[in-house]
Parts: sequence; structure tokens; C-alpha cells
Amino acid sequence: MESSSKGLSRRRFLTLAGAGAAAMALPIDLSAAEVRKPNIIVILSDDHGYASIGCQGGVNVPTPNIDSIAKNGIRCTSGYVTCPVCGPTRAGLMTGRYQQRFGFEDNDGPRPTAPANFGLPEGEKTMADYLKAEGYATCMIGKWHLGHRPKCHPQKRGFDEFFGFTNAAHSYVNPGVGTAIPIVRGTEPVDEKEYLTDAFGREAVSFIERHKEKPFFLHLAFNAVHHPLDVPERFKDAFPEIAEPEQRKFATLLTAMDEAVGKVLDKVREAGLERDTLIFFLGDNGGYRLPGDFAPNAPLRGFKLHVYEGGVRVPYLVQWKDKLPAGKVYDKIVTSLDILPTAVTAAGGKPAEIVEGVDLVPYLLGRKREAPHDRVFWRWIDRYAARVGDWKLVMNGNGDVWTLMENETGKEQLFNLKDDIGETKDLAAVYPEKLKELQAAYREWDAKNIPPKWFDGRRKPNAR
Repeated sequence: MESSSKGLSRRRFLTLAGAGAAAMALPIDLSAAEVRKPNIIVILSDDHGYASIGCQGGVNVPTPNIDSIAKNGIRCTSGYVTCPVCGPTRAGLMTGRYQQRFGFEDNDGPRPTAPANFGLPEGEKTMADYLKAEGYATCMIGKWHLGHRPKCHPQKRGFDEFFGFTNAAHSYVNPGVGTAIPIVRGTEPVDEKEYLTDAFGREAVSFIERHKEKPFFLHLAFNAVHHPLDVPERFKDAFPEIAEPEQRKFATLLTAMDEAVGKVLDKVREAGLERDTLIFFLGDNGGYRLPGDFAPNAPLRGFKLHVYEGGVRVPYLVQWKDKLPAGKVYDKIVTSLDILPTAVTAAGGKPAEIVEGVDLVPYLLGRKREAPHDRVFWRWIDRYAARVGDWKLVMNGNGDVWTLMENETGKEQLFNLKDDIGETKDLAAVYPEKLKELQAAYREWDAKNIPPKWFDGRRKPNAR
């Protein structure tokens, strides 16, 4: 490990490696070879509602460790993912491209009915590929969900190490040894004894400890707070004030994840790497509906599966101590596609031209005052949406996906998010020209997409 004085010197004179406005041009008294590239940690939660955490207004479950990322960094209040379900979102995150460009538009469904061709296409370059080329140690921990076949395995997609599972969901208490969906280290099944969220935190801490001397990329993708709602034994009597059983179980899953995040952050500090580490925390899609009045997406409309805000706007936190402001709230549009170019640029690399995200650093520093994106789009099976400025076009389905759900109308709607973040007032009839403008913007974007290469095995035939 570096001496404290040398590590402090490196942190004091670190520059952001990158092109043009992304560089911070701090004084340098060391040769470029001695300047440490920043570590990159991307923490992803599963089915995590917009308001589930304290810094986003959540009051049901304390989340001090996740909240600390916002306290020590930036909370992006208009942070979006590219799909209201998990697999496609992860494909966009890993590539920095809208996943509809390469046909990864749907989940796979349970393993017995999963499409045989499900998985991230081999020609798509991942964030791990980019960072490995820049000399990074790379590790994927948790839920992969980008393909079960050997050629889709994380260690074939740029990651040196993998601990987790490859499918959509997993028990928190059963390692799955002897089944089609075990917890694996690399490719070997592991008879894991710890509660799975705790195990993922443990493995993340171990990776940081083993690679603290050189730049690393850690993608920590929790399956919390996704079903099944397996309660950690230590929390079996926790949250007695929450009467509804599923809400109480959800609270324990979220608490366990917050504790695991805390252990990772503690390890980064203990290793003296806080100023050398760029950290992202975000959800993969909106929260799912729970019984009773529990609303993890408030004040947003809708849930997971919806292209209303509640399905696609997520907690989105960024921390880079002493490089980015602390305690800042940023309200302009950012997306999960931006994480790859931000990380790769900070590492000294250059994203390919086909990458559709942007390097967020100059925007978060205020050097670029315009929004990173003035428009974002969604397409998922029988539903689609477009946000252009403050206006949003929504067609939230006609019942072909699963069953007709609350908030689905089967028609195009128009909302002004500046005045109506809850999407309660359909203005399509009031502003027909604005509706046409967003329809045209969506069609222009959609013309660059390809048809889905598969559908969830449970999906009705001809789902689109």
C-alpha cells in the first residue's frame, strides 16, 4: 500500500484524464505515469423506488449509508434508466447505448421458458471492456441478467472476476447449488451460507482490499430489493411499527442493502481511496407495487412495468470527493447511459462514437450549463414514451404486457412535468401541436432501432 504522504500527494494533484472540457486542469507536480487513475464503483439496486431512500424523501426505512453518497456528492433528481424492467436497463447501462439499437428490449423470463438467444450481443462493447483496456482490475458482483450462455458470461464481457448469479432473481437464503441458477464464483457453484446481500457486500470489500494498489472497476449489482422477500434472520423482529407484512419484509431487504453499501464505503475510506474513487448509485427501474399505502415511487405516477415516471425515474447519486461538489442537487436530465462515458473519460479513455451517453463531469461542475440531454426516450413491448424538455409523451400499454394494470390507458397522453411531476393531467387535447412535436421526436428516435430479438418466454404471442 502507498505511504500516506505519497497517497495524499497523488490525491492532491490528481487530474481528471479526459478530452477537452472534461479535464479539470489542476496543478501537476508529478509525471503522468505517477498520477493514479480514479477507481470506479457502480452500485445498482433492483426494483428500487424513487422515494425509498431518505435523501429522496423516504420516511419508512432509514438509509444512512446510501444517503451519505448524496451528502458527500450530488443527487440527480431527474435521473432516468432506459427501461421499466431490469434486463434491458442493464444492457443500456453496460454499453452506454439505448438497448433497442441492438434488440435487447425484453427480459428472458424463468429459465425453463427463456428464449435461447437471450443475452448481450457479442459485438457490444461493455464498460468493463473499456476500463480493462485502460489497465483496470474489473469485478462484477451480484445480478448479471445479461445472458446465461457461456459467451454472455461476465468474464467473457470484460470482467476479471464474477461472484453472483446470471438470471433475473434469486433467493437470498438458498445458494441454489444443484439447480440451474446457483450462486457462482466465476463459473463454479458456491454453497453460500451468508444472507445474499451480506455476501455481496463481503465480496465487494474483499475485491477493494485486494486491488487497492491499482485502479479498479467494481460493478456491485444487488438483487435487493427484488422479490423474493426473504428476511435476514437478524431482522426477523425489526420494524414492528410497519403493520403490513410485505412492507415490513421490504424494509428489512432495504436495510440489509444499506448496511452492505456502508461496508463498501467504509472500506474505500479505510484504504485511503475516497478522493480516488468515483461512485455511482442508482436503481434499475421503478419500485414494484406493495400492498397497502406504501408508495416507494412518490410523488411519481406508476411502478415497475410502466413508462410513467414511477417506472423509469430512479434514485441517481454521484460521489467523487473533492472533485465534485458535496451536497448538491442537480435537476437536469441525466440517464444511466451517461455512466459509461463518464467513467471511461475519467479513466483516460475515449468512448466510441456510437455511445449515446455523455460525460457528466463538466455538467455536474457547472462548466456546461445546458442539460446533458434535452430529450430521452423509452420503448418496451407495447408501450413507449418521450421526454422533450419539460414535456412528456406517454403510451403506457394496451394490456398486451401481462394484464391491463392500473394507470394503463391504451392511448397516447401528454404531460408537463414541470407543472405536474405526478402525471395527473393529460394535456393531449389541450396542446395538440405539442403532442405532434413529441410524436415526431419519438418516431425519429425509433427509426434508428431494430425489432426485439426475443420476448420474455411468458409473454403472449405477438406481444407487439
